[in-house]
Amino acid sequence: MYKITRKSKYEHSMELENKKGVLINFNMSDDLMPGDDSYEKLAHVAQDPRIFHHISALTDIHSKPGRKNPTGSVVATRNEIMPQLTDSAPNCGMRLIKTPFFKGDLSENQLNDLFEEYTKIIPTKTYWGTYFSHKDILEISKRGSEPVLERFKKSKSQLDNTLLKGNMFGSEKVTNQELFDSIPSLFFRIAQSRLGILGEAGNHFLDLLLVDKVLDEKIAKKFQIKKDQYVFLLHTGSGMFGQYSSYFYMPKKKEHLSQQIINTLARQTFLNKKIDWHKTLQEELPIYESSDDLWGIKEDSELYKHFMIANRASANHAFANRTLLQIRIEQGIEKILGKKIELPIVYDMSHISVMKENHFNQNVWVHRNGSVRAFGPKRMKGVKLYEETGEPVFIPSSMSTPVYLGAGTDYNTSSFFSAPHGTGKSKKKTSEVPKNKEALHLKMSKNKVRLYNAKSKGVIDQDSSHYKSVEPAIKGMTKNKVINPVAKMKPVSVLMA
Repeated sequence: MYKITRKSKYEHSMELENKKGVLINFNMSDDLMPGDDSYEKLAHVAQDPRIFHHISALTDIHSKPGRKNPTGSVVATRNEIMPQLTDSAPNCGMRLIKTPFFKGDLSENQLNDLFEEYTKIIPTKTYWGTYFSHKDILEISKRGSEPVLERFKKSKSQLDNTLLKGNMFGSEKVTNQELFDSIPSLFFRIAQSRLGILGEAGNHFLDLLLVDKVLDEKIAKKFQIKKDQYVFLLHTGSGMFGQYSSYFYMPKKKEHLSQQIINTLARQTFLNKKIDWHKTLQEELPIYESSDDLWGIKEDSELYKHFMIANRASANHAFANRTLLQIRIEQGIEKILGKKIELPIVYDMSHISVMKENHFNQNVWVHRNGSVRAFGPKRMKGVKLYEETGEPVFIPSSMSTPVYLGAGTDYNTSSFFSAPHGTGKSKKKTSEVPKNKEALHLKMSKNKVRLYNAKSKGVIDQDSSHYKSVEPAIKGMTKNKVINPVAKMKPVSVLMA
C-alpha cells in the first residue's frame, strides 16, 4: 500500500502505491518512527484529493483510538476545513511562565508547600472551577484572555506574548447573537463553572522547571531566560465548553456517556430542519461518523461561518483558562512565599488549531493536530520581539525528563513551519513501567522530581517508560531546521491531573 524511503538520518518519506495521494514527510530518525496504525491512518488521509501538497508527520506522531488522523501531524487543505483532522479540544496548548526565582532562592520545604497549595487551588477532576457570569462567558467567547485579566485587575502586557494576543478572532468582532446562532445555549451555561480547572486527562500538567542549560545565548537573552532560573510550564485546554462545541460539529463517536447525553440534548433543542446548515449537520454527521471518508466544510458555506465561530470561541476559552490558572499560580506564590507579583510569560501557544496561512504560494487551511505553529523571524514580522527570534516552541517529554525551549526558523517548509508539541509515545517501552502509583512516585523521586495530585488512573501512562527519548528528537529537529534550541530545562515539581 505504501513505501517508506529513508532520505537522511533524520528524515523519511512515505509514498503510496501508484502515487494515489500526496507524499508524507517524517521529520525524525529511525528509532522515532511510529507504529503501523499511524502509517495506515496517514495513508488513508493522504489519498483524499482535498489534501494540499504533502502531509507532515512530526516527532510525536502517534495514533489515538477513535481518531482518523494521528496526533503529531500537520495537514493542509485548499478550500475546505476537515474537522476530523484535528482532535476535539480546540487550542489545547501550553504556556511558559517566567519567575524571578533562581536555584538556591527557594528551599525544599517552600517548594513543597507551594505545590501543596496548588493541589488545593488548581483543581483537576471536578465539575466546578471558578464561577463566571453568563455575560462574562460570552465576553470570554468573543475576546479570550482579556476579560479574565480585566476581572482580576491584571496587566494586559501578557497578551503581547500570547498567540494572536489571546483571541482567535483577532480583529474580527463577533456579536452575542452570532454566538447564540452557532453554539447551543446549554454549552455557555456549562462553561460558567468550568474555567480554572487543569483538566481531567492524565496528560494535563503544571510543571516547575529549572533552566539547566542555555543553548542559544542571543535568543535566551531576548526571552529573558537564564541558567538556574525557575519557570512554570502549564498544559491545558478549553475544557468541556471546547469539547462539547467541537463534538457538536464533528462526526466522531462520543467517548463518554456525559458527552453523549449533553450533545444529544443540545442537538434536540438547537437544531431546526428548516435551517439548511442545521439540516446538513443532522443528515451528514451520522453518515460520516461510521464512514471511512473524511467530512469537509466548504469555506464559502453557511455551515463554515458557524463552525468557525464555535471553533474560535472554544479556543478563546483555552486562552482564558491558562490565564486564570496563571493567576492561581501567582496567588499561591503570594500566600506561601509572601511575594505579590505578576509573572511574565515567554509565550502561550496552541497545539490543536485550524488556521488560514500561505504555503507554497497558496492560501490554505493548516490543520495542526498535536503540533504547534513554529514561524521563523520572517513570518513573525510585525510581532514584537518574535520577529527577532522566531516563534517560541516548548517540547516536553514525560513527567521526569528534560523539557526544551526552542524557536521557529525561516527554513522549515517541510512541516508547514510547525513543530511537535512533545516527543510523543514510543512504540516500545523505554524503561521499566511502574506497576502502581506508589512505584511511579518512587521512580520519579529517584530522578529528583516530586509528583503532586496525580488522581487520574491514566497518570502512570505519563511515565517516561511510555515516551520517546527527548535528545534524539531535539537533534533531529535541529538538523532539519524545524527549531533553534534555546534552553534545556529539567522538571523539579509536577502537578498532574
